[in-house]
Amino acid sequence: MSAPLALSRSQILAYRRAAQGLEERLRPGPDSLRSAARVGLQDSVPRSALHSLHARVDRIAPDAWQDSALVQVWGPRYTAYVVPAGEHAPFTLARLPEKGRLRERAEKLAARLAEHLDGRKALVDDAGAALGVHPNSLRYAALTGTVLIRWSGARQPTVWTVPRPAMDVAVALRELVRRYLHAYGPSTVDAFVRWGGVDGPAASAAFDALGESLLAVRTPVGEARIMAADEPALRVPARATPTARLLPSGDPYYLLWGVDRELVVPDAARRAALWTSRVWPGALLVAGEIIGTWRRAKAVVVVMPWRRLTAAERTAVETEASTLPLPDVSAPAVVRWEDP
Repeated sequence: MSAPLALSRSQILAYRRAAQGLEERLRPGPDSLRSAARVGLQDSVPRSALHSLHARVDRIAPDAWQDSALVQVWGPRYTAYVVPAGEHAPFTLARLPEKGRLRERAEKLAARLAEHLDGRKALVDDAGAALGVHPNSLRYAALTGTVLIRWSGARQPTVWTVPRPAMDVAVALRELVRRYLHAYGPSTVDAFVRWGGVDGPAASAAFDALGESLLAVRTPVGEARIMAADEPALRVPARATPTARLLPSGDPYYLLWGVDRELVVPDAARRAALWTSRVWPGALLVAGEIIGTWRRAKAVVVVMPWRRLTAAERTAVETEASTLPLPDVSAPAVVRWEDP
């Protein structure tokens, strides 16, 4: 048996940037929106999914997250996600346990919600009050794949029900693994469990069921697996591109835990500045490396780089900020630098 393919840090990060559409923006249009959201875009910080779309698709409008090509769900870890319309099963149903109290609770709550709404939409607080449950508990009903939401960020979500996806739970889970490994690979079962909020034994079974479609590899942070179909792309020599991206809080590129964070940001002090104990700041990605953080207040983008930027890099960041879609203001964003 041959030794596992050994991958360098630069190969892995270059692959992930390409797989996640961060090297070159896609052309505008519904197909590009669906492609950018294929692994799910976390939207727990209001409109972070919009800025994740902007990092991947050209000429994103402030209302792009509402496009009919996309829907919102309570996805992994019960957080708000934007995903492709008609493809919400891997982000919801895939997380439904095979048996036990959680499954029973989810099924009963979903049935009661569907009966109450009867095809209508309602604010989540109103739906919860009508059912005599805490509104947050309705997130469990999302595990059945029958609940969609619309959350603008400023107010409580609107909730409604749809027919159950015509997909078995195990099939949905395997599809979630495929999407995850294509975007986040190389990775492990444990990392997938943490990312997806999935039951550990069920996740292991899904990885095993994919069999020869997965390939074992060695990375600087340990053994991992990739989709075998992605091996050629991972073997491509890494190259740095001059692009600048303002990745929002929870963007897929750095939605990571444990040793996976060490791969992306080797310096422990910098990791602490990016993955904070509260709401994460945005990540400043320049020439293929995360080199700082950013936050926004209305039309002011405060950028905190970890090193001195060249004049060309500063211009690239300022240009990127000026194109951010801002639903709450009419003027283009401007950068305020907090230099190291």
